[in-house]
Amino acid sequence: MEEIDRQIMALLADDGRMSFTDLAKRTGLSVSAVHQRVRRLQKRGVIRGFTAQLDNEQIGLPLTAFVSIKPIDPAAPDDAPDRLAHLEAIEACHSVAGDESYILKVRVASPNELEELLQQIRAAANVATRTTVVLSTPWEGRRPAL
Repeated sequence: MEEIDRQIMALLADDGRMSFTDLAKRTGLSVSAVHQRVRRLQKRGVIRGFTAQLDNEQIGLPLTAFVSIKPIDPAAPDDAPDRLAHLEAIEACHSVAGDESYILKVRVASPNELEELLQQIRAAANVATRTTVVLSTPWEGRRPAL
């Protein structure tokens, strides 16, 4: 990957709303050249989209937890991600090595909602859970070192 593409990706990772004009000024390219490069990065799947970063406390989801799941029956199909995809409180699903099969990042409004969500996870995927509640998040969402 070219260094100029890495620079464009870093700029967009820091500010996904940066205009093509501002990208061009920061990279020394023309607006059309930046536009072409961004479009090419999107077509290749390097840039998958642009999102808004929300303040979870302000939108009513102050409680974050990590839920490790392990199948109750080790011989059962490994389809937990498909079985859990409908649960909107699950923000991320990571396949992991170790005792558990997956670690889920969840966001809910209250401990009661977390308890309900854990019951839904267990029932939907036939798994055992182990939960770690986040007390605070000094930082998250770092962009990769480009």
